[in-house]
Amino acid sequence: MTSLRAFIKKLIGKNDFITVVSGLPRSGTSMMMSALHAGGMSLLVDHVRQADKNNPKGYFEFEPVKRLPQGESGWIKDAQGKAVKIISSLLTFLPEDFHYRIIFMERDLEEILASQQHMLERTGKDSSQSISIDQMRESYREHLTEVSTWLQEKDWIQCLFVNYNEVLCEPERAFIRVSTFLANRVDPHMMPDVVDISLYREKKEV
Repeated sequence: MTSLRAFIKKLIGKNDFITVVSGLPRSGTSMMMSALHAGGMSLLVDHVRQADKNNPKGYFEFEPVKRLPQGESGWIKDAQGKAVKIISSLLTFLPEDFHYRIIFMERDLEEILASQQHMLERTGKDSSQSISIDQMRESYREHLTEVSTWLQEKDWIQCLFVNYNEVLCEPERAFIRVSTFLANRVDPHMMPDVVDISLYREKKEV
């Protein structure tokens, strides 16, 4: 990091962090964004991607996020004090000029794979040319290991791992953890109402 960038970071301070909700696709990131909003946090979203049968309550996305790999990150300054959803594969493109607190959603990998398959089926998309489930499973495992290591190495990032199933089963407890992690900037007692157990459609069989 250049001395100028280091100076800017110090000037901004760790208390002016950006909240990032991340994880694999179909891991509960939209639910967490909704919960943060219910708890009183402003979101950086544009509603370009509308709610549908796969995410009836919305995706809570911000289109410019998808252009992080191309170096388009000028919008990030507008995310200070807000929450923005960034898929885990894009985290490594975050600029180091800011402090981030990342809520990383975890979910059983088999449930994620099943959810993605059913999402394709519901939208009528042909997945016959896609990589196999086994290949995707292995790819996700490698990715999660890599991104976890990367997160641990960055002193400008704090990360809280939150289990999707824990949120469904014990939302009050999960959201108190989230609130504490975010320096009490959200009200955990206002967040559980967004949890809709009826949308838990890909349960792992035991």
